[in-house]
Amino acid sequence: MIRSMTAFAAHEAQIDNLTLSCELRSVNHRYCDITLKVPERLRFIEAPLRSAIAEQLGRGKIECAISFKKSPHMGQTLSVNKDAVKALLAATDAIQTMMPSARPFSALDVLAFPGIQQETEIDAEQLAQGIVDLARRSLQTMLEVREREGAQLAVLVQERCRKMQSLVAAAHRRMPEVLIHIRDRLKIKIHELVAEPDFDRLEQELVLLTQKLDVEEELDRLETHINEVLRILGETEPVGRRLDFLMQEMNREANTLGSKSADREMTGIAIDLKVLIEQMREQIQNIE
Repeated sequence: MIRSMTAFAAHEAQIDNLTLSCELRSVNHRYCDITLKVPERLRFIEAPLRSAIAEQLGRGKIECAISFKKSPHMGQTLSVNKDAVKALLAATDAIQTMMPSARPFSALDVLAFPGIQQETEIDAEQLAQGIVDLARRSLQTMLEVREREGAQLAVLVQERCRKMQSLVAAAHRRMPEVLIHIRDRLKIKIHELVAEPDFDRLEQELVLLTQKLDVEEELDRLETHINEVLRILGETEPVGRRLDFLMQEMNREANTLGSKSADREMTGIAIDLKVLIEQMREQIQNIE
């Protein structure tokens, strides 16, 4: 299954009195580059979170943002730090002896003082597992998005491969006429050399002719590369790097075909091949 490297996914989960959110974004990248945005309170989750992402994604620049907000449940009881209250009252008594006219504290004033209210601590292991499970849910959604977009990219690449096959077939059909044209040009050169023998020049012309005849090899290699691209598109593991390498090889053959071409139609075919290869290369840059 071909996967795109561009996708977004987000999910939420409730753990005790916390509502956790996980957002995943990915864009194309040569390697697997994971960036985590995690609140200071949740730093302990970074290692397992990074491992969970790396297990699922082979390539791409991935940004994972974890956030949370408190969401008190109905009927939740308020926990008070009694030691802090005692210390606060003792300090208040001491101040009142020095400032008899000071207004006394109310119970609400005491509750508003920092450190008086106690938050129920969530078990770290439970929280870590909950965040990893949340990230995996988001990853699953992201993978589904990447696979859908990857399927569309595969169709585009296949269409261009079919067009390239047609162009290569047209080049094969054109070759006999190109060879006749080259042969006729060589006959003229030979007649000129017979009148004024120049064996060095004759050898150069023969070498040039040999080079022109070699385009069949480029066409054969292009066919092989096209068939390999179509085969790879059906594989399940990440294939982006291999496809990118094949694009380089095909571009090299198309360049050679264009440079050796002694015929306007063959030159046009070489140009059309390079355009299709460049279009595929742009698509493949986004394939995992």
